[in-house]
Amino acid sequence: MPDITWEAPFCAEASSCFRVGTDGEGNAYIAVSGEEDRYVTDSIEALRTLIRDVKAGKADHLL
Repeated sequence: MPDITWEAPFCAEASSCFRVGTDGEGNAYIAVSGEEDRYVTDSIEALRTLIRDVKAGKADHLL
């Protein structure tokens, strides 16, 4: 497993909490809080766009 630095969890109303992390090579990671060993990885910008879309209600059906 890469050495990932996780940020504080983001928790929406009545749903799971998610954490975003980065590694020393500039990769970004997102995981359900408490399950950081199971994560999705992509570029920082791709995950940032996903999170913005979820927050805007564009992709809430994915969660």
